[in-house]
Amino acid sequence: MEKIRRIKYLLKKNGLDGYLIPKNDEFFSEYVSDNKDNLKLISKFSGSYGFALILKKKNYLFVDGRYSLQAKKESGTNFTIVTIPKKMPKDILKRKKILIGFDPKLFTNNSLLRLFSKTKCKLIPVKHNLVEQIKINRKKIKFKKFFFLQDKFSGENSKKKIRKLLNILKAKKIDLQFISAPENVAWLINIRGKDTQYSLLPNSYIILDSMGKIYLFCNYKKIDNNLKNKLKNISILDVNSIEKFLRSYKGKKIQIDINTCSIYFKNIIQQRNFIIEKQDPIYFLKSIKNKTEIKNMIKAHIYDGVALTKFLFWLKNNFKRKKFTELQVQKKLFDFRKNNGSFDSLSFPTISGSGPNGALIHYRANKKSDRTLKDGDIFLLDSGAHYKYGTTDVTRTISLGNTQSRIKNIFTRVLKGHIAVANYRLKKNTSGDEIDYVARKPLKEINLDYAHGTGHGVGYFSNVHEGPQGISRGNKIKLKEGMILSNEPGYYEKGKFGIRIENLIYISKKNKKLNKFENLTLVPIDKSLIEKKLLIKSEIEWINKYHKKVFTKLIKFMKKSEKINLENACSNI
Repeated sequence: MEKIRRIKYLLKKNGLDGYLIPKNDEFFSEYVSDNKDNLKLISKFSGSYGFALILKKKNYLFVDGRYSLQAKKESGTNFTIVTIPKKMPKDILKRKKILIGFDPKLFTNNSLLRLFSKTKCKLIPVKHNLVEQIKINRKKIKFKKFFFLQDKFSGENSKKKIRKLLNILKAKKIDLQFISAPENVAWLINIRGKDTQYSLLPNSYIILDSMGKIYLFCNYKKIDNNLKNKLKNISILDVNSIEKFLRSYKGKKIQIDINTCSIYFKNIIQQRNFIIEKQDPIYFLKSIKNKTEIKNMIKAHIYDGVALTKFLFWLKNNFKRKKFTELQVQKKLFDFRKNNGSFDSLSFPTISGSGPNGALIHYRANKKSDRTLKDGDIFLLDSGAHYKYGTTDVTRTISLGNTQSRIKNIFTRVLKGHIAVANYRLKKNTSGDEIDYVARKPLKEINLDYAHGTGHGVGYFSNVHEGPQGISRGNKIKLKEGMILSNEPGYYEKGKFGIRIENLIYISKKNKKLNKFENLTLVPIDKSLIEKKLLIKSEIEWINKYHKKVFTKLIKFMKKSEKINLENACSNI
């Protein structure tokens, strides 16, 4: 509360009526290092998306449906929690003529327009971030050096990628592309970094001109001599020099990304140049994985399947004999994963939610919330990792002795939705918007639904959440061969339980007219939660076929006792 009081003091000092605090830092990546997470510092909210609006007399925390319950738990006493997009700031402030301050380095024109269109509010860019002005003890984070992704992992060298991008720019007669998203920098020149905890991204920018000249702006200390040699055709400059560099251009046609180029940089560029504000073409280019990336992702999912399956056997065999908490089982799973030599790090914070905690869609166990797993619980485990061969993301809902008919009914309907997605016949123009409907249909038959998309795009050894493709309402991006997505319908009942089944899938060619989804994830589905009578013949066949594949791929990695467990887990229903 003291931090909020200080912000309100600065409001008065700066002649403002309110101040916006986003989750993101200046690089607009999904995950933010703790020392730059201003939203968490002010509100205690730990979710991956949201923003706060501090007014003179009231504080609002805006989150989407995934985080509404979590936000109330973590921040509810000091904030009014608002669920977006049902309600936006423009709905709350539409009649108020007030001055709202914001840091122009942390917002795009697009994001502010979405929040405040049709209001009488005046948005004021502040020179110095208000949160940065109050005294907060921030963690000092040691930086790690960037590293190069060899061709055997990337499948395509940077020269080819640059050529693809240049062809797009030349066709549109664009002089310069300002690449403001670290994930796109990473893809274009085949580098990775560890500037955030869960995404293997190098916090940096690139300027590419139509002649193929590349300027990389970053913390120069993160580039060692080995990497410098790999990037010998690239001019490497200190990140602090980018403003001066951008101001040097005059009369150029410069393309910027609508979602990651900040208002601050946009204003600098457009002073003397012509701006094209669209989605960075790299997003679509990198969404189509090459043959090497797909091959490596298959390998990564075998490794991950072994670790998670072994863990599930351990959990099922031991939870009754010894009491374990959510954090303890989360740590145990991490230990199973790190036993693989190609393991790098987790791809997102593990969701280890038992009983009522499973109803929090993006729950994070902590010392305060840490719950002991109990006989009869439904346990939701959503986790993933980066291996040097790729990135994983998988959710399994596990019965710890719970065989309630209603639970089984709902679980089976979620599974039916999952199978409907997996079996969907993909035409050349199919979008994720069309598929989302079939995933929800079995639940909607009994008037149930879930407050998140059915699937997101997945990156290759970079971001676990990657656009532009997805399986969700409103996503009109055409699904193409080589794209990787998640398939994760679910259901959540406040204060009781959560259910979600998630596999990663990739798109392969079926014939000249149709594509198909192929499963990457190799982890048994808990058969004790399946109500067989709700399934049709093709669904039963899919489950049996999937489990046969899991068995075939994992059996050679199992110990004698684990082999018996695997046989049981993968037997026909």
